[in-house]
Parts: sequence; structure tokens; C-alpha cells
Amino acid sequence: MLLTVWGGVGLGALLLVLTWDLPRTDIALAQTRRPGVTLEAMDGRIIATSGDVHGQAVRLRQLPPHLPAAIIAIEDRRFHDHLGLDPIGIARAAWVNWTSGRVVQGGSTITQQLAKNLFLTPERSLRRKAQEAVLAIWLEWKFSKDELLEIYLNRVYLGAGAYGVDAAARLFFGVPAPRLALWQSAILAGLPKAPSRLNPRTAPEAAAGRAVEVLEAMADTGFLTRQQAALAVEQIRIPPRPSRDSGWFADWVLDDVAERFPGNADLVLRTTLDLRLQAVVEARLQALLAGPGARARVSQGAVVVLEAATGNVRAMAGGRDYRASQFNRATQARRQPGSVFKPFVFLAALERGASPEDMVADGPLNLGGWSPGNGNWRTRGEISLEDALAHSVNTAAVRVLARAGGAREAALVARRFGLPGPFPNDATLALGTGEVTLLDLTVAYAAFANGGLRPLPRGLASARANGRTVPIAPPAALRATSPQHAAAVRRMLEAVVARGTGRAAQPPGGRAVAGKTGTTQDFRDAWFVGVSGGLVIGAWLGNDDGSAMLEVRGGTLPARLVRDILEALGTGPRAAARG
Repeated sequence: MLLTVWGGVGLGALLLVLTWDLPRTDIALAQTRRPGVTLEAMDGRIIATSGDVHGQAVRLRQLPPHLPAAIIAIEDRRFHDHLGLDPIGIARAAWVNWTSGRVVQGGSTITQQLAKNLFLTPERSLRRKAQEAVLAIWLEWKFSKDELLEIYLNRVYLGAGAYGVDAAARLFFGVPAPRLALWQSAILAGLPKAPSRLNPRTAPEAAAGRAVEVLEAMADTGFLTRQQAALAVEQIRIPPRPSRDSGWFADWVLDDVAERFPGNADLVLRTTLDLRLQAVVEARLQALLAGPGARARVSQGAVVVLEAATGNVRAMAGGRDYRASQFNRATQARRQPGSVFKPFVFLAALERGASPEDMVADGPLNLGGWSPGNGNWRTRGEISLEDALAHSVNTAAVRVLARAGGAREAALVARRFGLPGPFPNDATLALGTGEVTLLDLTVAYAAFANGGLRPLPRGLASARANGRTVPIAPPAALRATSPQHAAAVRRMLEAVVARGTGRAAQPPGGRAVAGKTGTTQDFRDAWFVGVSGGLVIGAWLGNDDGSAMLEVRGGTLPARLVRDILEALGTGPRAAARG
């Protein structure tokens, strides 16, 4: 009797030691978490996540039977037989770990994992393990087996910020959890062991290998026949990431999310990103940099594609490889635009009464000791403003700047088009010696294709906060110039591609392309911005350290890059009509 009494006192003391600092279970079960942000492409596929991403809460009866069966087979085969702790599993894991000389298996049941995830910290100690056991027994007393499994499936961390099987199913496979195939359920069931190391996006081979183990375990438990398991193994096809380098676009969109959506709601943001177009941009940029770009000492590039009428950004590549450098050369890098700035100088002259047919001298010019060069251009005496822009004649552009009222007036025009500068207050502005970003420049060109209206760049199409739609008003376009002047500049830009410095941008099939080339001093920067079929495509090539390329002009590799993108999208008359 004394042993029984003192044994009870000792057990009570032990339980007191283990439970005195445990969190309140009622609070922990309903505890708040970090709000999550999910970015979707325009077709609904997930391109990025931030915070703790949770999908829809799913009931066990809504899920395909093979999903909970897969979890039980690989994580806790005696789940329906034990009371929270599995002595057989613990003994087996201890023996395997001891004979292996390292930790190979874990003995935790699903209920223990749930206790740890809901109530405890990741600390590793005997005391925390004992607390986990106490909480597991309490959970088994509090909930039924089906309820425990349902909570687990909705709360388990499966990598890449995804909590719960529905969030992971949507993130990795683009489908809700009730629509998972058998092999997809096997992939998800294998993730709790090592969510980062087995992430199907970053380690598809490891994830597939783990899925094979899960399917074999399901056959061992009798849920599947060996033939069904083998068939499921043959069906494993882990889809590639929708875009390898859409991180620049995601960073740009997420930059002001906290200001636009204050509070702690879970956000699902549908973006304007076109994954097909994004893939084309990434592939063409990579191919150019790896081939002719490498031979010409070009190490970096950036591309922006947007709709002229709406400003919707359809694709964005901020560099060569997002994983190597998150610096966005499309939105953050400010560089001299060179001759790609000239359309704003010529527009300033048009707004003062000039016309594309007016003549301007193209001979040598000396302004206080400064004499702009014309490259290989042979002086004709006088040429039209249209030809001066088409062939990018520098001396003619300086004279056009004078007709426009000087650098101050041209800078005012540029600012109306969303180019903030800074701009020099001298004649060198005619040659593009200010500073711009590729995104701002591409948006500015959109006004020439949009009747003189400049759209604001837009990355978000719609939003849901905690499942409820949040209205997003599309930004209103701003009047930058008159429709007549915009049409006149566009015709001049078409001449650039038809017979001027931008001929390399003309794709086969006769699709009309308007655009302008730009090259800065010593070949440090090369630009081309083109307009075709309702899209505006801006391309920049150069080096981060400002070193010179090997005679790369805007009319060579950048124009060719834009042509390749247009060609990949379909450049026939029908494609132009659709745009």
C-alpha cells in the first residue's frame, strides 16, 4: 500500500513537472498564425507564397481515401490501434537507430506529431518528448481518430510555406486536395519527414523516390495491391515550376502589398502574369545570353512585356538567374537610355508645330567644343525628321531638341510619360544622357500605342482576403499627349523597324512592329523597346559592373531578342489581329 501511495504521489509530481508550463490547449487549438500571401498567375497557377499559406479546410470525407491511407501507411501504421503512443514503433525505431549508429527512424505517432505541431516548440529534449507524450494521450482522450487525422491533414507542414494538404496540393500540383491522384497523394504523404529536402519543386527526384516508398508501404498495409502500387509509380510526373524566374515579378508585386491590404488576413492575389509568355521571355533571354551574348561579353539582361492599353505586366525577367541575384534590373536599375529616349525629344518638337516630314540638317555640329558623332551615317545635308529618328542621326536629334525648346521642354515631355529622370539641362539630353528604368521606359512607349494615354503598370488583377473578394480598381490611364501626336510618333517608330536601325526586330510574317534602338557610350548599355499587336516589349542588355560589351548596339542583340519573343508568340496577321 505504501508503495502504491508513494508511487501515485511520484507520478502526480512527475505530471505536475511536465505540465506546469504547457500552453493552454484551448488557446493553442485556436491560435492565430502568420498571415499568408499566395500569388497566382492569370490562369490561377501559384507562382509564389509568403508567410504561412493555408488552403481550404477539408473534411476527411471530402478527401480521396488514398490520401489519409498514404499518411497512415508511411507515418503511423498502428494509428487506429494505439492510444497516442506506439510502444512497438518506439522500440523498432530505437533498435534501428542503435544498430545504425545514427538516427534513421522516428517513433512518433501521428498524434504525437500533432501534439508537437499544435502545442510545443521544436526544442529537442527528454522533457519536451515527455510533454509530447502527455499531450498525445490527452488528444486521444479528447478527439476521435477521424477527428485527429482531419486536424493533422489540415495543420501538417508540407514545405514551401504550405500548411495542410489542400495548400500543398494547390501549390505543387495546381489542384485542390479532393482532386489529388494516387501518386500525388503519395508525394504529399512523404513530405512530413523532411519538407525542405523532399520539396517536389526544388528536389523532384528525391520527392519521387520518397513517393515510391510511400506506395510500397501502402501495398504492405494492404490498401493497394502490388500491381496498383507499380502502376502509380509509373504515373509519377512531377510538374516543373510554372516559372523559374518569376521571382522578380513576385517581388515587384509584393513590394506594396502591406500598404494596399493592411491587417492580418490571408491573401490570395491573382496577378497579370502570363506564364506562357513568361516562359518564352525566360527561354529567349537565356538562349541569347548563353550564345551570342557570351561571345559579345554580355552577362546580364532584362525584359518587360506589358499590354499597351491596360498596363498589365504580362512577363518580367529582371536578370539572368533569380536564384543567383534577386536584384531586379527591370525595375531597380537606373541607366542611361541612349537613343531610345529620342522619341520624346521628337515628340516635343511635334507638339511645337513640327511634322515628321519637316527637314533637318544632319551635318557636323559643334556646341561649345562638344561635337556629337553620327557613327557610320553619311551626311546627306538635310533629311526628314522621320528619317532622322529612323536612322538615329545624333546631330539631327540635337537640332530637333533646339526646335523643341531645349532640354527643359523635352524633360517636361518625358515626365508626362512617367520618366522622372534625372535629366541633364543641356543638349546631350537629345542623345539620352538621363536615367531611366526599363519598366518606366516600356510603360512610356505604351502611350504611343494607346492614343497618347499612358497606363500605370499593373501587376494585380484581383484579390481575396480570407476568402472574400476585395475590389481592386484598375488605375486610370493618364493623358501624356494628343492622339494625333501619338499616332505620328508611332508611324515614325514603324519606320525605325522598317528601314532604320531597328530592322533586326522585324519578325517574319509581315507583322507591324514599331520601336526604337538605344546604345550608350562605349557600348555599356543596349536597348530596344518595341510595340506590336497591343503588346509593348522592352529589352536591355549590359553588364552589372558597367563594363563595355563587344560592339553590342540596340539594333543588334536587343532588337533580335524582341524579334525572337514575338516570333515565339506567333507573328502572323491573325496574331496581330488578336492583339
